[in-house]
Amino acid sequence: MAVELPSAPVSVWVAPSHGLTPASNQPAPSHEPRVPTGIADFDQMSGGLPAGSVVLLLGETGAGHQEFALTSATHLMFHYDEERLHKFYLALDRENYVYPRAVAYVSLTRSKEQLLQEVSGSFDPLYRTVFERHLEFHDLSAAYFAETIVPPSWSATPGGLLAAAAAPASRGEGPLAALAGALEEGGPGNVVVVDSLTDLLVRRGIEASDLLTLVKGLRRRAKSWGGIVYLLLSRGVVSADTEQGLADSVDGVLSFSWNQNPLRSSRQRSMLVAKSMPVLAHVPHEHQGRFVIRISSLTGLVTTQYERI
Repeated sequence: MAVELPSAPVSVWVAPSHGLTPASNQPAPSHEPRVPTGIADFDQMSGGLPAGSVVLLLGETGAGHQEFALTSATHLMFHYDEERLHKFYLALDRENYVYPRAVAYVSLTRSKEQLLQEVSGSFDPLYRTVFERHLEFHDLSAAYFAETIVPPSWSATPGGLLAAAAAPASRGEGPLAALAGALEEGGPGNVVVVDSLTDLLVRRGIEASDLLTLVKGLRRRAKSWGGIVYLLLSRGVVSADTEQGLADSVDGVLSFSWNQNPLRSSRQRSMLVAKSMPVLAHVPHEHQGRFVIRISSLTGLVTTQYERI
């Protein structure tokens, strides 16, 4: 399928060459396989994420954690159709990275059509096209809404997907078991987006301790899959102790927030690498600050600069 490149280039901020290979501005080679995030300027500085990582995307409402996941997923799928899109969106040397077999999206409450409508309303039409062609979607809404006040017809999806989604509930299993099954099916070799831990933590009958145990087990299991698992979580929904417990249970935490400059009337989004030893070890000390991020319909999320904290 022929794909047209967007007319505007991706905004890429390239870090100075402290600790980088001068000829290519790429991070120093790592002995462990790494997976690019698809956020080109961030990958150039960090060297991508270690294969097998579980990463918590923790954000204030609208601050960019969901946009990061969608941009990462789309950019990693672009080059399946058009080889040259790899360099345009990823800006990486292929031999230094491993790439996902596919991208899987695990949703607790939303249907695939809802996600596609949101993508269509937010980004260039190419994003929806790529999602429809390549995304592996796992709809767990039947298991999530089972034994709640939500009518079964509200969580229904047509065809065989409904039967597949309803199976965990019919066996007496809850949303956590359904999530574990979807991860086991969609995790190996893939980048996986779990949308979201917030849904699980606000559902009656799910104990935070059980979710923490599942995430700890996922962190162990994901090492054999060789991909990346993104876990979305909205900040402030649960107690600080639970947030910290989740942060301690994963390999990395990217924190997204809104920041207001007292000298300006506008606010801006920012991203902080709150936890990830392999990433922070690659980023020069003078650049271990807060990344300013911007989101546009054409390019998705990009990091444009950094600020000292």
